[in-house]
Amino acid sequence: MKEYYFYGWATADAPAVTDTYPGIATPRDLYDALSDVWCAETCSPRMRDNWSQANRTLGQCSITAFLAQDIFGGKVYGVPLPNGRFHCYNAAGGRVFDLTSEQFGDADLSYENNPEQFREVHFADPDKKMRYEYLKRMLRERQLGR
Repeated sequence: MKEYYFYGWATADAPAVTDTYPGIATPRDLYDALSDVWCAETCSPRMRDNWSQANRTLGQCSITAFLAQDIFGGKVYGVPLPNGRFHCYNAAGGRVFDLTSEQFGDADLSYENNPEQFREVHFADPDKKMRYEYLKRMLRERQLGR
């Protein structure tokens, strides 16, 4: 079995609620696919200088969590961060998972009692919306073998 390090990986078996992305049946499948797609262009601009293949989940949380919501349903929640921002993760199919938690290394994030996050708020930032659309497009192209 492949080793995963994202939060909730062991129980990340929420079923896909759409067949838009062939071969993505669980959050682990999505993580595998996104590992080939995450890039500096999908990283938050304020973190882009620190993005690398070694830390490919850096700056990818909200766009990844909303894409996961598209595929698995459920809700997106945010861990409050000291800078007043939120780190986004998913709750779907009775499971909690955070596909981008690796960016925090060994930091202990709390995944309980966090506020729900809404795409309308996050995507009010045109750059974030553009990065989300780019991530979706790149994932579709990967799944279609382009």
